[in-house]
Amino acid sequence: FPKQVMGCSPILISLFILSCSALILAGDFRKDIDIVRGSDKAKILENGQAITLSLDKASGSGFESKAQFLFGKVSMELKLVPGNSAGTVTSYYLASKGTMWDEIDFEFLGNLSGDPYTVHTNVITQGKGDREQQFRLWFDPTVDFHTYSILWNPKTIVFYVDGTPIREFKKMNTKNVAYPEKQAMRVHSSLWNGDDWATRGGLVKTDWSKAPFTAYYRNFEVQDCDWSAPGSNVSCGGGGPNSWLNEGIDENSRKRLKWVQSNFIIYNYCNDAKRFRLGLPTECVVMN
Repeated sequence: FPKQVMGCSPILISLFILSCSALILAGDFRKDIDIVRGSDKAKILENGQAITLSLDKASGSGFESKAQFLFGKVSMELKLVPGNSAGTVTSYYLASKGTMWDEIDFEFLGNLSGDPYTVHTNVITQGKGDREQQFRLWFDPTVDFHTYSILWNPKTIVFYVDGTPIREFKKMNTKNVAYPEKQAMRVHSSLWNGDDWATRGGLVKTDWSKAPFTAYYRNFEVQDCDWSAPGSNVSCGGGGPNSWLNEGIDENSRKRLKWVQSNFIIYNYCNDAKRFRLGLPTECVVMN
């Protein structure tokens, strides 16, 4: 990966060796990702600047980044499966390995022609999720490319759509809320059949006569902290107050976040008292 090193002030991160840098991924999928599923259905195009993933009845397809990192800001332009995409799931997420993995999810749940996509988000820490929020979008994500970003730094996780924050998950360790901060992650994406749950809870099945289904990707960019082997007494720094490492939601972005949460959210686990009969998760109570 090409790198641009910036001056930094240390932030202590135990158990990992991190060096301070702002990494800009040039967008060459040929060099920066591995195709890990359905190699015959993943096509790298435009001299490595774009990639398509396809799904048919035999299998889906997927890729992951060669590099892994502890904290970063990841952006990708996607154009989702058009037409009758019911049952399909286009996923784009960060994840670590193992049975106690961490994960930060965008999943795009297809629907019948003319119906809106559902944007499904989740934050998993040490193998435990159940933090779903789902949204509709204020545009048709199949007509053109739109930018979907995940900010993950030592104080917050923010999901963005075209630069507008749609969800924030803050670090609240003092409230005994688990936060992903000790496991390096890779960028993953896949297109797969989820018709047992994806569209109306599995009521609408995939119409295989419409296959192959194809999603389109371009302009993959990562800014991150370099991650090395596990160690001790280590630090990661940021490139000043405007760096992604210090980024949060400012006043204007907070207004946009409230606009999205007021108009486009269709499910919020923090409002699901029936699901959490013994009480809402701690972060829901603190945020409210």
